[in-house]
Amino acid sequence: MVSRQLADAPLRSVIVTGAGTGIGRATARALLAAGFAVTLAGRRPTPLGEAAADDSGARHPNALVVPVDVTDAAAVDVLVAAHVDRFGRLDVLVNNAGVPGPAADIGELALVDWATTLAVNVTGAVLTAGAAFRQMAAQRPSGGRIINNGSIAAQSPRPRSVAYTTTKHAIAGLSKSIELDGRAYGISCTQLDVGNARTELLDDVIGAADAEPTMDVAVVAGLIVHLAGLPAVASVPQLTATAAGMPFIGRG
Repeated sequence: MVSRQLADAPLRSVIVTGAGTGIGRATARALLAAGFAVTLAGRRPTPLGEAAADDSGARHPNALVVPVDVTDAAAVDVLVAAHVDRFGRLDVLVNNAGVPGPAADIGELALVDWATTLAVNVTGAVLTAGAAFRQMAAQRPSGGRIINNGSIAAQSPRPRSVAYTTTKHAIAGLSKSIELDGRAYGISCTQLDVGNARTELLDDVIGAADAEPTMDVAVVAGLIVHLAGLPAVASVPQLTATAAGMPFIGRG
């Protein structure tokens, strides 16, 4: 059932995966502040609930929390159904859930570490995008926008990041396929490649916070809010955003 507030003043509705921490958390909170209706999805209920709180500490009235494992197809379908039941339709998916994978070269990569990275970063992204795509194609009016969190690793990898880099190259193919196949339904797709937004995950990757230039994660969240608010006639197939001066162009 659509809430009375939504019926009185329609909001663009968004699902954000990986919404409990990092880019996902910052994005979900920025979308709520900008007036979007947001379902926050992720594995752990507590961080999701904290991210969904307003300034008073209470649950934001336009926020829905749905714990989910994105590698579970049935759970992902439940996520999309719960979002539509609350908000009436799905306008935007921020396909953000991901893991960094192990620090290893191809000769060192353990099968179990590869399988875990692939399951979340690729299978999870495919399952979530697929469920969102089906909903966007079926709803009336049809259409929507899928924003896949890629990485600059999809363009220029770091050493000893073979699992992560390979999965992020896969996101590039996924994003192009969604953009192409979505034309008939008014569905567009953006691959957003981010470099060195300050999060706990970044600290794990580059070590000390001052090892490379970084940017506030709020910058990335603001870009996603802008993408989510674009009219359906506009598509941004690929967008790269990095901290100024970071080793990306020409890095070795």
